[in-house]
Amino acid sequence: MKTYDVIIIGTGQATGTILPELLNNNLSIAVIEGDRVGGTCVNWGCTPTKTMVASARVAHMASRGSDFGVNIGEKSIDFSRVMERVNEIRNSATTGFQSWLEEVTDFYPGWARFVDEHTVAIGETHIEGKTIIIHTGARARTPNFPGIENVSWLDNRGVLDLKELPEHLLIVGGSYIGMEFGQALRRFGSEVTVFEKGKRIIFREDPEIGDIARQIMEDEGVRFELGSTIQSVEPSEEGVRLRYERAGRAEEAVGSHILFAVGRVPNTDALDLPAAGVELTERGHITVDEYCRTSKEHIYALGDVNGKGAFTHTSVHDGQVFLDHFFRGGGRRVSNRHTIYSMYIDPPLARVGLSETEAKKQGYDYLVGTMQMSSVSRAQEKSETNGMMKVVVEEKTKRILGAAVFGVGGDELIGVLALAMQADLPYTKIQETVLPHPTVAELVPWLFSNLHTPE
Repeated sequence: MKTYDVIIIGTGQATGTILPELLNNNLSIAVIEGDRVGGTCVNWGCTPTKTMVASARVAHMASRGSDFGVNIGEKSIDFSRVMERVNEIRNSATTGFQSWLEEVTDFYPGWARFVDEHTVAIGETHIEGKTIIIHTGARARTPNFPGIENVSWLDNRGVLDLKELPEHLLIVGGSYIGMEFGQALRRFGSEVTVFEKGKRIIFREDPEIGDIARQIMEDEGVRFELGSTIQSVEPSEEGVRLRYERAGRAEEAVGSHILFAVGRVPNTDALDLPAAGVELTERGHITVDEYCRTSKEHIYALGDVNGKGAFTHTSVHDGQVFLDHFFRGGGRRVSNRHTIYSMYIDPPLARVGLSETEAKKQGYDYLVGTMQMSSVSRAQEKSETNGMMKVVVEEKTKRILGAAVFGVGGDELIGVLALAMQADLPYTKIQETVLPHPTVAELVPWLFSNLHTPE
Protein backbone atom coordinates (compact mmCIF):
# COMPACT_ATOMS: atom_id res chain seq x y z
CA MET A 1 0.00 0.00 0.00
CA LYS A 2 1.46 3.34 -1.08
CA THR A 3 1.93 6.01 1.57
CA TYR A 4 1.75 9.75 0.85
CA ASP A 5 2.63 12.81 2.86
CA VAL A 6 -0.74 14.33 1.89
CA ILE A 7 -3.92 12.89 0.42
CA ILE A 8 -6.42 15.40 -0.99
CA ILE A 9 -9.98 14.15 -1.50
CA GLY A 10 -11.76 16.45 -3.94
CA THR A 11 -10.55 19.08 -6.39
CA GLY A 12 -12.43 22.30 -5.59
CA GLN A 13 -10.76 25.68 -5.48
CA ALA A 14 -8.84 25.07 -2.25
CA THR A 15 -6.96 22.25 -3.99
CA GLY A 16 -5.42 24.66 -6.48
CA THR A 17 -4.69 27.05 -3.62
CA ILE A 18 -2.70 24.63 -1.47
CA LEU A 19 -0.99 22.41 -4.03
CA PRO A 20 1.81 24.76 -5.16
CA GLU A 21 3.19 25.19 -1.63
CA LEU A 22 2.80 21.49 -0.85
CA LEU A 23 4.74 20.65 -4.00
CA ASN A 24 7.38 23.31 -3.33
CA ASN A 25 8.07 21.53 -0.05
CA ASN A 26 8.68 18.27 -1.94
CA LEU A 27 5.78 16.44 -0.32
CA SER A 28 4.32 13.37 -1.99
CA ILE A 29 0.72 14.10 -2.96
CA ALA A 30 -2.25 11.95 -3.94
CA VAL A 31 -5.38 13.61 -5.32
CA ILE A 32 -8.71 11.76 -5.55
CA GLU A 33 -11.71 12.91 -7.59
CA GLY A 34 -14.86 10.97 -8.44
CA ASP A 35 -16.57 13.71 -10.46
CA ARG A 36 -15.41 16.47 -12.80
CA VAL A 37 -12.16 18.08 -11.73
CA GLY A 38 -12.49 21.63 -10.42
CA GLY A 39 -15.46 21.28 -8.09
CA THR A 40 -18.70 23.22 -8.18
CA CYS A 41 -17.27 26.62 -9.10
CA VAL A 42 -15.66 25.60 -12.37
CA ASN A 43 -18.22 23.03 -13.44
CA TRP A 44 -21.68 23.99 -12.17
CA GLY A 45 -21.26 27.25 -10.25
CA CYS A 46 -19.43 30.51 -10.76
CA THR A 47 -17.76 29.89 -14.13
CA PRO A 48 -20.67 28.54 -16.19
CA THR A 49 -23.46 30.46 -14.46
CA LYS A 50 -21.74 33.82 -14.75
CA THR A 51 -20.94 33.00 -18.38
CA MET A 52 -24.66 32.45 -18.94
CA VAL A 53 -25.50 35.63 -17.01
CA ALA A 54 -23.10 37.55 -19.25
CA SER A 55 -24.91 36.34 -22.38
CA ALA A 56 -28.24 37.23 -20.79
CA ARG A 57 -26.99 40.73 -20.07
CA VAL A 58 -25.99 41.19 -23.72
CA ALA A 59 -29.50 40.10 -24.73
CA HIS A 60 -31.00 42.58 -22.27
CA MET A 61 -28.80 45.46 -23.38
CA ALA A 62 -29.53 44.70 -27.04
CA SER A 63 -33.22 45.17 -26.28
CA ARG A 64 -32.37 48.52 -24.64
CA GLY A 65 -30.35 49.83 -27.56
CA SER A 66 -32.81 52.57 -28.39
CA ASP A 67 -32.43 53.95 -24.85
CA PHE A 68 -28.86 54.85 -25.84
CA GLY A 69 -29.66 56.03 -29.35
CA VAL A 70 -28.51 52.76 -30.90
CA ASN A 71 -31.09 51.05 -33.14
CA ILE A 72 -30.13 47.39 -33.31
CA GLY A 73 -33.10 45.89 -35.09
CA GLU A 74 -34.89 42.68 -34.25
CA LYS A 75 -33.15 40.62 -31.59
CA SER A 76 -32.97 36.83 -31.73
CA ILE A 77 -31.50 34.34 -29.28
CA ASP A 78 -29.32 31.44 -30.42
CA PHE A 79 -29.66 29.39 -27.24
CA SER A 80 -27.50 26.58 -28.56
CA ARG A 81 -24.66 29.07 -29.05
CA VAL A 82 -25.23 30.45 -25.55
CA MET A 83 -24.78 26.97 -24.08
CA GLU A 84 -21.88 26.18 -26.40
CA ARG A 85 -20.05 29.22 -25.05
CA VAL A 86 -20.86 28.19 -21.46
CA ASN A 87 -19.41 24.74 -22.07
CA GLU A 88 -16.35 25.99 -23.94
CA ILE A 89 -15.32 28.10 -20.97
CA ARG A 90 -16.03 25.58 -18.22
CA ASN A 91 -14.58 22.61 -20.10
CA SER A 92 -11.30 24.37 -20.83
CA ALA A 93 -10.91 25.21 -17.15
CA THR A 94 -11.63 21.62 -16.11
CA THR A 95 -9.37 19.87 -18.62
CA GLY A 96 -6.48 22.22 -17.91
CA PHE A 97 -6.73 21.66 -14.16
CA GLN A 98 -6.91 17.88 -14.55
CA SER A 99 -3.88 17.80 -16.86
CA TRP A 100 -1.87 19.70 -14.26
CA LEU A 101 -2.99 17.40 -11.44
CA GLU A 102 -2.03 14.32 -13.45
CA GLU A 103 1.38 15.83 -14.10
CA VAL A 104 2.35 16.93 -10.58
CA THR A 105 0.50 14.44 -8.31
CA ASP A 106 -0.64 10.83 -8.24
CA PHE A 107 -4.15 11.34 -9.51
CA TYR A 108 -6.80 8.76 -8.63
CA PRO A 109 -10.13 9.02 -10.52
CA GLY A 110 -12.89 7.53 -8.40
CA TRP A 111 -14.86 7.94 -5.18
CA ALA A 112 -12.97 7.91 -1.90
CA ARG A 113 -14.00 6.28 1.36
CA PHE A 114 -12.14 5.94 4.63
CA VAL A 115 -10.95 2.56 5.84
CA ASP A 116 -9.40 3.99 8.97
CA GLU A 117 -8.02 7.37 10.03
CA HIS A 118 -4.97 7.09 7.76
CA THR A 119 -6.23 4.79 4.99
CA VAL A 120 -8.43 5.73 2.05
CA ALA A 121 -9.93 3.36 -0.51
CA ILE A 122 -10.67 4.18 -4.15
CA GLY A 123 -12.47 1.10 -5.37
CA GLU A 124 -10.13 -1.80 -4.62
CA THR A 125 -7.09 0.46 -4.31
CA HIS A 126 -5.98 1.45 -0.82
CA ILE A 127 -3.58 4.30 -0.05
CA GLU A 128 -2.29 5.76 3.19
CA GLY A 129 -1.80 9.40 4.12
CA LYS A 130 0.10 11.07 6.93
CA THR A 131 -2.14 14.12 6.43
CA ILE A 132 -5.54 13.93 4.74
CA ILE A 133 -7.55 16.87 3.39
CA ILE A 134 -11.25 16.49 2.67
CA HIS A 135 -12.45 18.94 0.05
CA THR A 136 -15.56 17.32 -1.37
CA GLY A 137 -17.87 20.35 -1.46
CA ALA A 138 -21.66 20.30 -1.51
CA ARG A 139 -24.49 19.49 -3.90
CA ALA A 140 -28.05 20.62 -4.53
CA ARG A 141 -30.55 19.26 -2.05
CA THR A 142 -32.80 16.62 -3.61
CA PRO A 143 -36.44 17.70 -3.19
CA ASN A 144 -38.85 15.24 -1.56
CA PHE A 145 -42.17 16.58 -2.79
CA PRO A 146 -44.85 13.97 -3.61
CA GLY A 147 -44.61 12.89 -7.26
CA ILE A 148 -41.02 14.06 -7.74
CA GLU A 149 -40.00 10.59 -8.91
CA ASN A 150 -42.41 10.83 -11.85
CA VAL A 151 -41.16 14.07 -13.43
CA SER A 152 -37.97 15.30 -15.02
CA TRP A 153 -36.63 18.13 -12.90
CA LEU A 154 -33.64 20.43 -12.89
CA ASP A 155 -31.15 21.58 -10.29
CA ASN A 156 -28.21 23.92 -10.88
CA ARG A 157 -26.39 21.15 -12.77
CA GLY A 158 -29.37 20.25 -14.90
CA VAL A 159 -29.94 23.79 -16.12
CA LEU A 160 -26.44 23.77 -17.60
CA ASP A 161 -27.28 20.65 -19.62
CA LEU A 162 -30.30 22.24 -21.32
CA LYS A 163 -30.31 21.80 -25.09
CA GLU A 164 -33.29 24.05 -25.73
CA LEU A 165 -34.68 27.15 -24.11
CA PRO A 166 -37.52 26.37 -21.68
CA GLU A 167 -40.86 27.73 -22.83
CA HIS A 168 -42.03 28.22 -19.24
CA LEU A 169 -39.65 27.59 -16.36
CA LEU A 170 -41.12 27.01 -12.90
CA ILE A 171 -38.60 27.74 -10.13
CA VAL A 172 -39.12 26.49 -6.59
CA GLY A 173 -36.98 28.62 -4.28
CA GLY A 174 -36.62 32.39 -4.20
CA SER A 175 -32.99 32.71 -3.22
CA TYR A 176 -29.72 33.25 -5.05
CA ILE A 177 -29.62 30.30 -7.47
CA GLY A 178 -33.26 30.71 -8.41
CA MET A 179 -32.87 34.44 -8.93
CA GLU A 180 -29.80 34.20 -11.16
CA PHE A 181 -31.18 31.48 -13.42
CA GLY A 182 -34.64 33.03 -13.40
CA GLN A 183 -33.50 36.41 -14.66
CA ALA A 184 -31.06 34.94 -17.19
CA LEU A 185 -33.58 32.60 -18.79
CA ARG A 186 -36.26 35.28 -18.78
CA ARG A 187 -33.88 37.54 -20.70
CA PHE A 188 -33.39 34.76 -23.25
CA GLY A 189 -37.17 34.61 -23.72
CA SER A 190 -38.49 31.99 -21.29
CA GLU A 191 -41.59 32.61 -19.28
CA VAL A 192 -40.52 32.33 -15.63
CA THR A 193 -42.53 31.86 -12.44
CA VAL A 194 -40.88 31.67 -9.01
CA PHE A 195 -42.51 29.94 -6.05
CA GLU A 196 -41.25 30.86 -2.58
CA LYS A 197 -42.57 29.58 0.73
CA GLY A 198 -41.67 32.80 2.54
CA LYS A 199 -43.28 36.19 2.22
CA ARG A 200 -40.27 37.68 0.47
CA ILE A 201 -37.40 36.60 -1.74
CA ILE A 202 -33.70 36.42 -0.74
CA PHE A 203 -34.84 36.34 2.89
CA ARG A 204 -31.28 36.66 4.26
CA GLU A 205 -31.17 40.26 3.07
CA ASP A 206 -32.81 43.30 4.64
CA PRO A 207 -36.44 43.67 3.48
CA GLU A 208 -35.85 46.72 1.28
CA ILE A 209 -33.07 44.92 -0.58
CA GLY A 210 -35.38 42.01 -1.34
CA ASP A 211 -38.11 44.41 -2.43
CA ILE A 212 -35.79 46.05 -4.96
CA ALA A 213 -34.66 42.69 -6.33
CA ARG A 214 -38.24 41.59 -6.75
CA GLN A 215 -39.21 44.82 -8.50
CA ILE A 216 -36.28 44.57 -10.90
CA MET A 217 -37.24 41.06 -11.91
CA GLU A 218 -40.95 41.76 -12.10
CA ASP A 219 -40.22 44.69 -14.40
CA GLU A 220 -38.51 42.18 -16.69
CA GLY A 221 -41.50 39.86 -16.64
CA VAL A 222 -40.63 37.32 -13.93
CA ARG A 223 -43.69 36.34 -11.87
CA PHE A 224 -43.57 35.56 -8.15
CA GLU A 225 -45.89 33.40 -6.10
CA LEU A 226 -44.83 34.20 -2.53
CA GLY A 227 -46.20 32.39 0.50
CA SER A 228 -46.57 29.23 -1.58
CA THR A 229 -46.40 25.76 -0.04
CA ILE A 230 -45.67 23.04 -2.58
CA GLN A 231 -48.07 20.10 -2.40
CA SER A 232 -47.01 17.86 -5.29
CA VAL A 233 -45.65 17.67 -8.82
CA GLU A 234 -46.81 15.50 -11.70
CA PRO A 235 -46.27 15.13 -15.44
CA SER A 236 -48.47 17.07 -17.85
CA GLU A 237 -48.75 17.36 -21.60
CA GLU A 238 -46.83 20.64 -21.47
CA GLY A 239 -44.13 19.16 -19.20
CA VAL A 240 -44.87 19.40 -15.50
CA ARG A 241 -47.75 20.43 -13.27
CA LEU A 242 -47.03 21.98 -9.88
CA ARG A 243 -49.72 21.94 -7.21
CA TYR A 244 -49.34 24.37 -4.33
CA GLU A 245 -51.26 26.16 -1.60
CA ARG A 246 -51.28 29.93 -1.29
CA ALA A 247 -53.29 32.05 1.12
CA GLY A 248 -55.31 28.99 2.08
CA ARG A 249 -56.31 28.19 -1.52
CA ALA A 250 -55.25 25.26 -3.68
CA GLU A 251 -53.50 26.46 -6.84
CA GLU A 252 -51.64 24.88 -9.73
CA ALA A 253 -49.20 25.94 -12.42
CA VAL A 254 -48.05 24.20 -15.57
CA GLY A 255 -44.63 24.64 -17.11
CA SER A 256 -42.33 23.06 -19.64
CA HIS A 257 -39.51 22.69 -17.07
CA ILE A 258 -39.12 22.89 -13.31
CA LEU A 259 -36.03 23.96 -11.37
CA PHE A 260 -35.66 23.16 -7.68
CA ALA A 261 -33.35 25.60 -5.87
CA VAL A 262 -34.08 24.55 -2.29
CA GLY A 263 -30.66 24.54 -0.66
CA ARG A 264 -27.48 22.49 -0.65
CA VAL A 265 -26.09 19.60 1.39
CA PRO A 266 -22.46 18.67 2.11
CA ASN A 267 -20.87 15.74 0.26
CA THR A 268 -20.02 13.66 3.31
CA ASP A 269 -22.35 10.69 3.08
CA ALA A 270 -20.16 8.49 0.84
CA LEU A 271 -16.88 9.04 2.72
CA ASP A 272 -17.59 6.65 5.62
CA LEU A 273 -16.25 9.22 8.05
CA PRO A 274 -17.06 7.16 11.16
CA ALA A 275 -14.35 4.73 10.05
CA ALA A 276 -11.85 7.57 10.47
CA GLY A 277 -13.38 8.92 13.67
CA VAL A 278 -14.26 12.23 12.01
CA GLU A 279 -17.20 14.00 13.64
CA LEU A 280 -20.11 15.67 11.84
CA THR A 281 -22.51 18.45 12.78
CA GLU A 282 -26.26 17.91 12.93
CA ARG A 283 -26.52 19.25 9.37
CA GLY A 284 -23.94 16.81 8.03
CA HIS A 285 -20.99 19.19 7.77
CA ILE A 286 -17.61 18.11 9.05
CA THR A 287 -16.79 19.64 12.44
CA VAL A 288 -13.62 21.74 12.25
CA ASP A 289 -11.68 24.15 14.45
CA GLU A 290 -10.31 27.60 13.60
CA TYR A 291 -7.62 26.02 11.41
CA CYS A 292 -9.96 23.66 9.54
CA ARG A 293 -8.77 20.63 11.53
CA THR A 294 -11.36 17.94 12.14
CA SER A 295 -11.72 15.87 15.31
CA LYS A 296 -8.61 14.02 14.06
CA GLU A 297 -5.68 16.45 14.08
CA HIS A 298 -4.10 15.07 10.89
CA ILE A 299 -7.36 15.32 8.92
CA TYR A 300 -8.52 18.70 7.63
CA ALA A 301 -11.76 19.71 5.91
CA LEU A 302 -11.79 22.68 3.52
CA GLY A 303 -14.54 24.46 1.64
CA ASP A 304 -18.30 23.95 1.62
CA VAL A 305 -18.02 20.55 3.31
CA ASN A 306 -17.05 22.15 6.65
CA GLY A 307 -20.02 24.53 6.83
CA LYS A 308 -17.84 27.60 7.47
CA GLY A 309 -18.67 29.17 4.13
CA ALA A 310 -20.46 28.35 0.90
CA PHE A 311 -18.43 30.27 -1.66
CA THR A 312 -15.35 29.86 -3.82
CA HIS A 313 -13.59 32.67 -1.98
CA THR A 314 -14.20 31.09 1.43
CA SER A 315 -12.88 27.80 0.08
CA VAL A 316 -9.73 29.55 -1.13
CA HIS A 317 -9.36 31.26 2.23
CA ASP A 318 -9.73 27.91 4.01
CA GLY A 319 -6.78 26.76 1.93
CA GLN A 320 -4.75 29.78 2.98
CA VAL A 321 -5.61 29.16 6.63
CA PHE A 322 -4.55 25.53 6.27
CA LEU A 323 -1.19 26.42 4.69
CA ASP A 324 -0.43 29.02 7.35
CA HIS A 325 -1.22 26.53 10.11
CA PHE A 326 0.36 23.46 8.51
CA PHE A 327 3.70 24.99 7.59
CA ARG A 328 4.11 27.90 9.97
CA GLY A 329 1.82 27.35 12.93
CA GLY A 330 0.48 30.78 12.03
CA GLY A 331 -2.40 32.77 13.38
CA ARG A 332 -4.77 32.91 10.41
CA ARG A 333 -8.20 31.64 11.37
CA VAL A 334 -11.46 31.12 9.55
CA SER A 335 -13.20 33.30 12.15
CA ASN A 336 -11.04 36.29 11.18
CA ARG A 337 -12.82 36.78 7.88
CA HIS A 338 -15.98 38.74 7.25
CA THR A 339 -18.88 37.20 5.37
CA ILE A 340 -18.77 38.52 1.83
CA TYR A 341 -20.59 37.49 -1.34
CA SER A 342 -22.39 38.68 -4.43
CA MET A 343 -25.63 37.60 -6.06
CA TYR A 344 -25.27 37.93 -9.80
CA ILE A 345 -28.61 39.10 -10.94
CA ASP A 346 -28.25 42.28 -12.98
CA PRO A 347 -27.46 44.65 -11.36
CA PRO A 348 -25.47 42.58 -8.86
CA LEU A 349 -26.11 42.57 -5.15
CA ALA A 350 -22.90 42.55 -3.10
CA ARG A 351 -22.75 42.17 0.67
CA VAL A 352 -20.09 42.19 3.38
CA GLY A 353 -20.40 41.77 7.13
CA LEU A 354 -23.71 42.21 8.93
CA SER A 355 -27.01 43.33 7.49
CA GLU A 356 -29.04 45.82 9.51
CA THR A 357 -31.34 42.99 10.57
CA GLU A 358 -28.37 41.01 11.89
CA ALA A 359 -26.83 44.01 13.66
CA LYS A 360 -30.12 44.67 15.43
CA LYS A 361 -30.50 41.02 16.40
CA GLN A 362 -26.98 40.98 17.85
CA GLY A 363 -27.67 44.01 20.02
CA TYR A 364 -25.39 46.58 18.45
CA ASP A 365 -25.92 50.30 18.90
CA TYR A 366 -25.65 51.18 15.25
CA LEU A 367 -26.22 53.86 12.64
CA VAL A 368 -27.39 53.35 9.07
CA GLY A 369 -26.52 55.22 5.90
CA THR A 370 -28.26 54.73 2.55
CA MET A 371 -28.03 56.12 -0.96
CA GLN A 372 -30.11 55.26 -4.00
CA MET A 373 -28.18 54.33 -7.13
CA SER A 374 -30.28 56.88 -8.98
CA SER A 375 -28.20 59.52 -7.13
CA VAL A 376 -24.93 58.17 -8.55
CA SER A 377 -23.67 59.98 -11.64
CA ARG A 378 -21.94 56.90 -13.03
CA ALA A 379 -25.17 54.93 -12.80
CA GLN A 380 -27.07 57.76 -14.51
CA GLU A 381 -24.52 57.85 -17.33
CA LYS A 382 -25.01 54.15 -17.90
CA SER A 383 -28.81 54.39 -17.48
CA GLU A 384 -28.53 51.69 -14.82
CA THR A 385 -30.02 53.38 -11.80
CA ASN A 386 -31.74 50.43 -10.12
CA GLY A 387 -30.61 49.58 -6.60
CA MET A 388 -29.15 51.20 -3.53
CA MET A 389 -26.10 51.33 -1.25
CA LYS A 390 -26.41 50.76 2.47
CA VAL A 391 -23.90 50.78 5.33
CA VAL A 392 -24.25 49.82 8.98
CA VAL A 393 -21.72 51.20 11.50
CA GLU A 394 -21.23 50.85 15.22
CA GLU A 395 -22.06 54.22 16.74
CA LYS A 396 -19.41 54.33 19.47
CA THR A 397 -16.36 52.89 17.66
CA LYS A 398 -17.22 54.10 14.14
CA ARG A 399 -16.38 50.61 12.87
CA ILE A 400 -18.16 49.40 9.77
CA LEU A 401 -20.33 46.44 10.71
CA GLY A 402 -21.58 45.67 7.23
CA ALA A 403 -22.60 47.00 3.85
CA ALA A 404 -24.71 46.19 0.83
CA VAL A 405 -24.04 47.60 -2.63
CA PHE A 406 -26.94 46.67 -4.88
CA GLY A 407 -26.31 48.23 -8.25
CA VAL A 408 -24.00 48.60 -11.18
CA GLY A 409 -20.42 47.77 -10.18
CA GLY A 410 -21.44 46.64 -6.72
CA ASP A 411 -19.62 43.31 -6.97
CA GLU A 412 -16.32 45.17 -7.45
CA LEU A 413 -17.00 48.08 -5.12
CA ILE A 414 -17.73 45.84 -2.15
CA GLY A 415 -14.01 45.05 -1.95
CA VAL A 416 -13.25 48.62 -0.85
CA LEU A 417 -15.53 48.25 2.14
CA ALA A 418 -14.30 44.72 2.88
CA LEU A 419 -10.71 45.99 3.01
CA ALA A 420 -11.66 48.76 5.42
CA MET A 421 -13.42 46.25 7.65
CA GLN A 422 -10.53 43.79 7.58
CA ALA A 423 -8.14 46.61 8.52
CA ASP A 424 -10.57 47.64 11.28
CA LEU A 425 -10.63 51.21 9.97
CA PRO A 426 -13.25 53.66 11.21
CA TYR A 427 -15.54 54.88 8.47
CA THR A 428 -14.01 58.35 8.85
CA LYS A 429 -10.90 57.06 7.05
CA ILE A 430 -13.02 56.28 4.02
CA GLN A 431 -14.47 59.77 4.19
CA GLU A 432 -10.91 61.09 3.95
CA THR A 433 -10.10 58.95 0.91
CA VAL A 434 -10.08 60.54 -2.54
CA LEU A 435 -11.58 58.28 -5.19
CA PRO A 436 -11.68 58.90 -8.95
CA HIS A 437 -14.56 60.50 -10.81
CA PRO A 438 -16.73 59.31 -12.46
CA THR A 439 -17.09 56.05 -10.58
CA VAL A 440 -19.65 54.41 -8.34
CA ALA A 441 -16.96 54.14 -5.64
CA GLU A 442 -16.55 57.90 -5.35
CA LEU A 443 -19.94 58.14 -3.65
CA VAL A 444 -18.96 55.78 -0.82
CA PRO A 445 -17.32 58.52 1.32
CA TRP A 446 -20.52 60.55 0.97
CA LEU A 447 -22.60 57.52 1.88
CA PHE A 448 -21.28 57.84 5.42
CA SER A 449 -22.28 61.50 5.59
CA ASN A 450 -25.95 60.72 6.01
CA LEU A 451 -25.68 58.21 8.85
CA HIS A 452 -28.71 58.23 11.10
CA THR A 453 -30.28 56.30 13.93
CA PRO A 454 -32.57 53.60 12.56
CA GLU A 455 -36.27 54.08 13.01
